[in-house]
Amino acid sequence: MAEDPLNNLDRRILHLLQVDARGATDTNIASETDVTGTTVHNRIEQLEEEGIILGYNPEINYERAGYPMRVLFICSTELSERSEMAQKALEVRGVVNVREMLAGEENLHVEVVAESTSDVKESTQQLDELGLRTITSNILAEEHVQPWNHFHQEMAGEPDSLPDDDSTEG
Repeated sequence: MAEDPLNNLDRRILHLLQVDARGATDTNIASETDVTGTTVHNRIEQLEEEGIILGYNPEINYERAGYPMRVLFICSTELSERSEMAQKALEVRGVVNVREMLAGEENLHVEVVAESTSDVKESTQQLDELGLRTITSNILAEEHVQPWNHFHQEMAGEPDSLPDDDSTEG
């Protein structure tokens, strides 16, 4: 089994970023983790460089933004073409999320937002033209997201020794 790439400080930082990435400053996170702001800054940079933090995305209420239709298409494609088809699906008008499933017939889940049913039909046609076979589609009512509990649970455990890496430029 591979060595855990995260220590408890990293987990704490990730949890706090998941709770409020926009409002989380190095200073705020430092006060929650008992290290300096410079240490937090350096750790976040390291997590970004290692590809653990991929980006910071706003959570959007599409309905309030004028796009009340949210549809989840469960699609099928050849497993050998799944990643390529996922990238192509992202180019379809209205697609905001594509999830690749590890195996099985229902191996691409495509989320579309739209103003109207005619826009959904256009997205459906474009997905079909890509060669994706739609198995089912569902109108999404609500989505509930939370920070991954594992990061939070680790915070309650015994802390790792947390070296203060203020000496690292950052």
